[in-house]
Amino acid sequence: MTALSDYLSDPCGTLSIPYWKAKRIAIPPHMRIVHGRDFSPELLSAYRDEPYFRLYHDLHGVTAPKLPGFTVKTATVCDTETIVSVINRSYSDLQIDPAQLQGYRETPVYEPELWVLACDSRTGECIGCGIADYDREAEELILEWIQVLPEYRRRGVGSLIVCELLHRGRALGATFATVSGKAENPTKPELLYRACGFTGGDVWHVLTKDE
Repeated sequence: MTALSDYLSDPCGTLSIPYWKAKRIAIPPHMRIVHGRDFSPELLSAYRDEPYFRLYHDLHGVTAPKLPGFTVKTATVCDTETIVSVINRSYSDLQIDPAQLQGYRETPVYEPELWVLACDSRTGECIGCGIADYDREAEELILEWIQVLPEYRRRGVGSLIVCELLHRGRALGATFATVSGKAENPTKPELLYRACGFTGGDVWHVLTKDE
């Protein structure tokens, strides 16, 4: 098990997942996870590869964001169906259900204030959502779900949600934030996070083969 001090010295380069998850998750026998520095194309003869970026934010200079025409509010348990709808409408290859969201609430890093909804001020419609975790042991804010409905993209809503979560996480006591995602995602979420101040060049390869 990686020591917390080692993780904190280089979170994105030390582990492919947040520290709290690494303490609880065992890698299955049919899977390997290697950093880009250790990746070789020869591995592709035995494994399928799915690369993930992992980025870092030091939370310096984070302030409460504003975007005319849109507001952000804290989501409640009563908003579960709304969050599920936004997430499912935002993806063509992924669907979740209320039980999965409830599972996130049952983790030790669940923070109610880090579940937010973005709304159109004119109509009141929920048009985006964000979910983040807070690991108090590592003082790490972890962005997990950032979604904006397709018809509202490229209007600054994604940045509004990300920056709101960064601001809230810092207020809770986080000293840094991390985020990861599929490196080959055609919507290019990495560009959004970098625009919000995330940095780094770490890529992790999730290698799998048939069991």
